Amino acid sequence: MPHPLPFRRPALAGAVLATAGALLLTGCGGGGQAAADDPVKDVRSKLPKAQRSAGVLRIGMDVNYAPVEFRGPDGKPTGLDPELAAALGKILDVRIEFVDTTFDKLIPNLQGKQYDVAMSALSDIRQRREGLDENGKPTAAAVDFVDYFIAGTSIVVPKGNPKGIKTLDDLCGKTVALQQGTTQDEIITRQVAVCARTGRQLTTHKLDSDAKALAEVASGAAAAGVNDFPVAAYAAKTTDGGNRFEVTGAQSTSNPYGIAVRKSDTELRDALAKAVDQLIRGGEYDKILAKWNVSAGAAQNAVVNGGI
Repeated sequence: MPHPLPFRRPALAGAVLATAGALLLTGCGGGGQAAADDPVKDVRSKLPKAQRSAGVLRIGMDVNYAPVEFRGPDGKPTGLDPELAAALGKILDVRIEFVDTTFDKLIPNLQGKQYDVAMSALSDIRQRREGLDENGKPTAAAVDFVDYFIAGTSIVVPKGNPKGIKTLDDLCGKTVALQQGTTQDEIITRQVAVCARTGRQLTTHKLDSDAKALAEVASGAAAAGVNDFPVAAYAAKTTDGGNRFEVTGAQSTSNPYGIAVRKSDTELRDALAKAVDQLIRGGEYDKILAKWNVSAGAAQNAVVNGGI
């Protein structure tokens, strides 16, 4: 989501997972063993008075990114993030309220206090943590992250991969579709320059949703699309019974998904880190990831600002 770009990005492979994954193995967002006899009660005691008194945690989310977050048959948010958020709400003993927000507005609206946190496949990256725009200039949108998952970028092509695309370099001379303001937007912007040096122009179609980008791949308007691995894998498996798309090549650019919190809300940030740790220790975290077939992106503990 914008620099702090709304980068969204489940499962990572091999070395791609290693760098960011190590951050979630070695960092420590929630501390060690809970001090009290009842660790859940201890976590709840850390939640700021504002949320405890209201009995609700309001979460900004772009509910349009299956399987990470999307609307189920009943119209309610479902997917990886909504289920993890609901589980965190049970630990913290608050009701979870989702505020559907377009991806590029997630962090600006968080700063505008339209909700307490943003949780929507947001990659924890330096630009967002330091409040930098795409040109490296400071903005007012710096946030902290509570990291809870690792994800990477994948290339989606029509079934059968008629253009033989396997790498980013194979996109040179072709058209690629993507959602604007995402991690993939930044990756392809860099690749445009790489392709230009080879004399084979990479044309980019930037859309306001991932669904529109995939539609361009389906129609042939774009040779490929780029998006988070979980989303790419889900689209390949479910669209037209698995006969429309396939994921090609290896994943790249792994980074943690994080819950974005205003820099000033350190108490809430630390309470969420403890709640994520408790969710992982209690086993519910693994069950939710397994349900959505993204277990390879699992973190072993929460980390505050552990992204690259």
